[in-house]
Amino acid sequence: MTTPDSNSRIPVLVLCPLQQQHVRQIADLFDIVYAPTPAERAQAIAQQGARFRCVLSIGTIGLTADEIAAMPALELVCALGVGYETIDVAAAKARGLVVANGAGTNDACVADHAFGLLLAAVRGLVVLDRGTRQGLWRDQMTAYTPTVGGKRLGILGMGMIGRQLARRAEGFDMQVAYHSRSAKPDLPYQRFDTLLELAQWADFLVVATPGGAETKHMVDAAVIDALGPQGALVNIARGSVVDTAALASALREGRLGCAGIDVYESEPERPRELVELDNIVITPHVAGRSPEAMQASVDRFVENAQGHFSGRGVVTPV
Repeated sequence: MTTPDSNSRIPVLVLCPLQQQHVRQIADLFDIVYAPTPAERAQAIAQQGARFRCVLSIGTIGLTADEIAAMPALELVCALGVGYETIDVAAAKARGLVVANGAGTNDACVADHAFGLLLAAVRGLVVLDRGTRQGLWRDQMTAYTPTVGGKRLGILGMGMIGRQLARRAEGFDMQVAYHSRSAKPDLPYQRFDTLLELAQWADFLVVATPGGAETKHMVDAAVIDALGPQGALVNIARGSVVDTAALASALREGRLGCAGIDVYESEPERPRELVELDNIVITPHVAGRSPEAMQASVDRFVENAQGHFSGRGVVTPV
């Protein structure tokens, strides 16, 4: 394993916001420049780009082809989490760079959050909580909300997070089916050839597919309408996967029962079309954040970086 002394000469550019203990953990092993803001990022690359051999970013802020070109010594590009949709992987690999991510480090945390959103949305927990705080009693509010257990759960994207979702759904006695680019023959769940067919079958749909151009607005008006007035949509993937205007219209008009989202197209600005609606629960892209998940993600970066620079290879290549 690479030692701190031998790693001290390896310059690493850290672009993603981290807690101080995680910055210190990486700094104990590498010569880091911490540049989490756009201004700091631009300055670091302009002034020190020639020396960086590794970059740590995240899927939502990525790394551009121009930035890669400005770092001639770069060997390794890492995403802290599983997503890497705004890292120009093609440009990196054209240069012969290694790209790695944090696959497997926050799956359980994201799946927990997804089920929290599903329960909160379907059972109307936020509205009931607000009404109770205002002095209302159950007969003055909509107290009869649907049961989650025993329903049909559709999962868009059967990667590591999708598998965690399916395991939790079994605990709720739910039927599970999925749509993904490829079949998963090791799983017992039905696979639908199209997302629309999955939505027509499902009571609830959870979006757990990667972001990027290939999946932009994959969940469109037709898919949302297929879920129906009693249906629920949960998105813990990327905001770009769901057509926000179509979602807002369906919720407002009652063509979709409810929704729970941790991601949205306007990030970090609030989704103005959605915030006034009572039948949606919104959280600020925190599904993958817990003390345990963040520590695992940083540990995985260290494993990937040490693996690469020692010659063993990265743990989770893209």
